[in-house]
Amino acid sequence: MSKLGKIWVLALGLIRDDGRIFVSEGYDSVKEETYYRALGGGVDFGETSQAALQREFQEEIQAELTNIKYLGSIENIFTFNGQQGHEIIQTYECDFVDSKFYELESLIFSESKKHQHKAIWLDIADFKSGKLKLVPEAFLVYL
Repeated sequence: MSKLGKIWVLALGLIRDDGRIFVSEGYDSVKEETYYRALGGGVDFGETSQAALQREFQEEIQAELTNIKYLGSIENIFTFNGQQGHEIIQTYECDFVDSKFYELESLIFSESKKHQHKAIWLDIADFKSGKLKLVPEAFLVYL
């Protein structure tokens, strides 16, 4: 998420397939709330956001991306697990090179040895209706 007292720059990839999107699942233990977010990660100093997007997908789920198109930027000030965060998100629409990713129900991946995450295909309609929570909420405009 965000480093305390810092603005974190992220690159996230919106991957769609037939009315659904590929997202990671998270949980805020203070709010006792499950949320979902597009995959991606932090942009390193000297790295473009598009390069960061490609690197993060490779590191996290060993996936190559294609048809990468810049959608826009989102500034997100939020509270997660009781801590305030601030991030600038460079948002991209993209596709998987390998079609096997479209056939998965879910995928477990690790960002570090301590934290495992689940990526899953979910219906866009469930986010638009409010049944499921997509973060940041401003991301909904891209659906």
